[in-house]
Amino acid sequence: MTELTHTEDHDDDLYDPSTGEMELEDRASLRRVRGLSTELDDVTEVEYRQLRLERVVLVGVWTEGTALQSEASLAELARLAETAGSEVLEGLIQRRTKPDPATYIGSGKVRELRDIVGSTGADTVICDGELSPGQLRQLEEKVKVKVIDRTALILDIFAQHARSKEGKAQVELAQLQYLIPRLRGWGASLSRQAGGRAGGGNGGVGLRGPGETKLETDRRRINKRVAKLRREIAAMDTIRETKRGRRLANEVPSVAIVGYTNAGKSSLLNALTGAGVLVEDALFATLDPTTRRAQTPDGRGYTLTDTVGFVRHLPHQLVDAFRSTLEEAADADLLVHVVDGSDPAPEEQVSAVREVLGEITRKRKEPLPPELLVINKTDASDEVSLARLRHALAGSVQVSARTGVGIPELVEVIADRLPRPEVTVEVFVPYSRGELAARAHAEGEVLEEEHAEEGTRLLVRVRPDLAAALHEYETNSTRA
Repeated sequence: MTELTHTEDHDDDLYDPSTGEMELEDRASLRRVRGLSTELDDVTEVEYRQLRLERVVLVGVWTEGTALQSEASLAELARLAETAGSEVLEGLIQRRTKPDPATYIGSGKVRELRDIVGSTGADTVICDGELSPGQLRQLEEKVKVKVIDRTALILDIFAQHARSKEGKAQVELAQLQYLIPRLRGWGASLSRQAGGRAGGGNGGVGLRGPGETKLETDRRRINKRVAKLRREIAAMDTIRETKRGRRLANEVPSVAIVGYTNAGKSSLLNALTGAGVLVEDALFATLDPTTRRAQTPDGRGYTLTDTVGFVRHLPHQLVDAFRSTLEEAADADLLVHVVDGSDPAPEEQVSAVREVLGEITRKRKEPLPPELLVINKTDASDEVSLARLRHALAGSVQVSARTGVGIPELVEVIADRLPRPEVTVEVFVPYSRGELAARAHAEGEVLEEEHAEEGTRLLVRVRPDLAAALHEYETNSTRA
């Protein structure tokens, strides 16, 4: 295997990446990241591995932050590649002030990368960033294997995991939007329509030519498909808005579970509601939102929605395509922001999630709902890390969705943060109108209850519409 130039890491106290001062050999070097390879040593399992799609080499450019942060980003890229079904052979990082505009990692090091690809038998190179069409084309031509970037990888994972009609349409739209500027054509040699005299002589001077090229045909077909997908998604949005409007009309409080991918959002939904949603230790296991009904300890009903997970540098095509889904979170009464307490850098995950939510908020020009931070996977973290998180993320609740530790406390906090019905009434409901008493229990907050011979006396806090239905049995009422 070809040896790469390896330089010692700068001491974090001595090196400030914001100054842009780097030694020449550091700036030009490629550095292996240990521990990323998932290649099996046991050849008895090779038959299984041969069926698993691609063998990949990962490449990243370290432009800012610490060496630990750059390696964490590449480690996440490795998990993304494995989620897509690939086998990671090598992970490489080059230290530069900025990615090379032509070949991403610098033309001088592309040759070394090509040697590594040849010696490992890799068939794909995955770059930890979004590459321009020119960078993709030039890097592919030089390393002689397929090259994809982080955005294409995430889109591929979304395409594999989408299950509902809406999810599939949103992913396809995002993929086509990514593909349009990266279409490759070969000019007039691939003409689909004849021009000039062969075209019937209708063109005239200055209008005779090769006709429509394959590139133009492909772009036209993709634009037509994009328009159709937008119409379909808009129709699905209408259905979603109808359901959401029905909940708002009934004034059912809503809670949206948001967080980084694989933070345990679906596990938390199951722990709170027994929903039975798919739980998998994989990135982007949940793409289709799931809404379930839950109840506070004092009997108030509310909805819980599990949303798609976020990731660092989430492709903007996905943010646009999944906007209707993400707006479920923006319309909620409370955001339960789940954080992976076992992750080495949970604060960075929190920042990534808030960045995406902030983008939605800016376009809607409406503030986000109140946020409740929930640190999950406490069973997989140590006490020192949890103590640090308690200090860094003040006001958070620590739970383990897997073991159930902290779940009762979380239920109480959610109940306290939810909006309460605004009208307090005292009524005497006859037993013949038992359905009203049942609604008071299901939709309101019963403060006092006393059964008599002919009916039930209730002191209850309810919504205005239910207060109107109870009005004829009212003995007293006040605004809360």
